[in-house]
Amino acid sequence: MEANVPVVDFEKLSEGEEWKKLREACEECGIFRVINHPISETLMKEMKSAVKFWHDLPLETKIRNKSIIPDSGYIPPFPSSPLYEAMGIYDYHKSPQALEDFFSQLDLPPRYREIVKEYGKAIHDLASTIAQKMAKCLGIVDVDFKDWPFLLRTIKYNFSPENVGEMGIMLHSDTGFITLLQDDETVTGLELLDDSGLLKKVTPKSGSFLCIVGDVGHVWSNEKFWNARHRVICKETCTRYSFGIFMLAARDGIVEAHPKLAELNGGPRYRPFNYADLREFRILTGKRNAEVLDQYRIA
Repeated sequence: MEANVPVVDFEKLSEGEEWKKLREACEECGIFRVINHPISETLMKEMKSAVKFWHDLPLETKIRNKSIIPDSGYIPPFPSSPLYEAMGIYDYHKSPQALEDFFSQLDLPPRYREIVKEYGKAIHDLASTIAQKMAKCLGIVDVDFKDWPFLLRTIKYNFSPENVGEMGIMLHSDTGFITLLQDDETVTGLELLDDSGLLKKVTPKSGSFLCIVGDVGHVWSNEKFWNARHRVICKETCTRYSFGIFMLAARDGIVEAHPKLAELNGGPRYRPFNYADLREFRILTGKRNAEVLDQYRIA
């Protein structure tokens, strides 16, 4: 079965009907597809070529991509996700040195360096703008999401004929505010858990981005926004690539409901907590779903 993923036209987000669609998408399913955005398909294709290049580098080169915060650098295949491999660049929009370190760690050719710089700026700007518009849908205009830490993450799923039906990555919600994902436009596998408990296929659409609300977005909105659960399954025999930007939490690391939203909804649903603790809990326990937030819920 195919998931019904709402489509939001970025160029029309100043219009009332599109605002309504955006808010409904965030509240009802926590995922939507962004079309007519300012990032060209040419740049998107060039970035995919760069991602393929560095994921095909020797292991001894890839492991130089060190984590700044847990799981922000190279992640090799591991027992629970043997088909999954990831690399990342943390907080590069605040620290240009982060990009230079990544380039030197992998010894990237100049043409790929320029692509990553251009794409990195463009997707950061797009994600920040989308987050601002999501907040504005709830009447919040006093948050500057451009300053929040971001992680540029690239993922390779090593799919092959013998892996069909196996898990690429387990069912989970993302930890941050939102994820803006350039999904593989040719190789399927992403599935969304709907409100009836069914897992449904997310059909790729070339030239678009998927925006997925995470745990921080759920808490910040005082449960107005839904943190979508999703997974990746091997359905085809081709290697699958997806990549994008993860907007994490406020720069001070504190995750809590926006005061105005807490006041409007009879108080906060969760007590404040540190984002680093949330990430650490998930890494140490292997838990990836609603239970990670239950420990912070106010009874």
